Amino acid sequence: MDGLDLTALAGAGLGVKLLVALLALFLAFWIGRAGARAFGWVARLTRDPRDDVFWRWLGRAWALLVALALVSFLFHLFELAIEPFATWGRLLVRWLGSRGLSVLFIGVATYAGYRLVDALAGRIRFGGEGPFERQRVRKETLANVVQSTLKGLVVTLGVLLALANLGIDVGALIAGAGIAGLAVSFAAQNLVRDVINGFFILLEDQYGVGDIIKVGDLAGGVERMNLRLTVLRDLEGKVHFIPNGQINRVTVMSRDWARAVVDVGVAYKEDVDRVLEVVRDEAARFYDDPEWRDRFTEPPQVLGVDRLGDNAVVIRTLFTTRAKEQWGVGREFNRRIKKRLDAEGIEIPFPQRTLWFGEPLKIEKA
Repeated sequence: MDGLDLTALAGAGLGVKLLVALLALFLAFWIGRAGARAFGWVARLTRDPRDDVFWRWLGRAWALLVALALVSFLFHLFELAIEPFATWGRLLVRWLGSRGLSVLFIGVATYAGYRLVDALAGRIRFGGEGPFERQRVRKETLANVVQSTLKGLVVTLGVLLALANLGIDVGALIAGAGIAGLAVSFAAQNLVRDVINGFFILLEDQYGVGDIIKVGDLAGGVERMNLRLTVLRDLEGKVHFIPNGQINRVTVMSRDWARAVVDVGVAYKEDVDRVLEVVRDEAARFYDDPEWRDRFTEPPQVLGVDRLGDNAVVIRTLFTTRAKEQWGVGREFNRRIKKRLDAEGIEIPFPQRTLWFGEPLKIEKA
């Protein structure tokens, strides 16, 4: 579109002018809204809420600039000799004819490509809402990373093409950015480490979106992850942002299968063999319950007397379950075994303590 003569629009018919004016109004509205959203996105990246006022004023200034350009264009289009809008409109039309329309077309194409990535990602199906599956987790996590990467590529390509059409030497800019990036990389070693560690987390399928993990003292479900950080939400709803470079050891509690370990304490006066039979029977009934049967992967195991505690004889039972089902299974068996022990008359002891004051000192009289 280089060298396109748009000044001839001033001599066109009234119908053509009205059509061009409507098109210019639509483009101005779209450009103004896109710029305001861009400033709002940058404002959300800042940590200090006081900076929001600055970015809000920049968004308003951008909207005012676009409105001023629209008014100047309309003054030139309808040949209204009111200064300085007529002169501004003539300069704007010349710039649009030489380079502006190509840059505008690139901007529209970039926005369309950005939205297309979102639309295509939204149509990807990872399976139903049924049991937690490892392959579905891996596909969803990789899809999120690919989506963010494609968005970055689309925006980068659009910016480079727009700068090239504005007459800026993109080759020199890329070379300078490479040298600057090399210099910045030494100062941003943590960022590089985060990205590299995140790459290997995805490559080795250590965990993904939907997994329940524990990193240090933090535990929760993985809500979102990319090459730089992992986002966890704990049981209280708190969200934790953990840079991937700080993840040296991670415990995954939802990998393929899980296990609920249930310890039941009974009083020392009870017959241990009878208690074991009751626990085995209740565990078997729980396993055969149709409402819970699909949560197990194999029959339960009553290991026997695990330890002799201060106040109780502890009997341990293992339930092998599907991933992320161990907590619900453990809570339900605790409820069932409590009712069963009460029905059998088996005592579940409370903490007891025996106090011994020693013997009084005997003093022999001379």
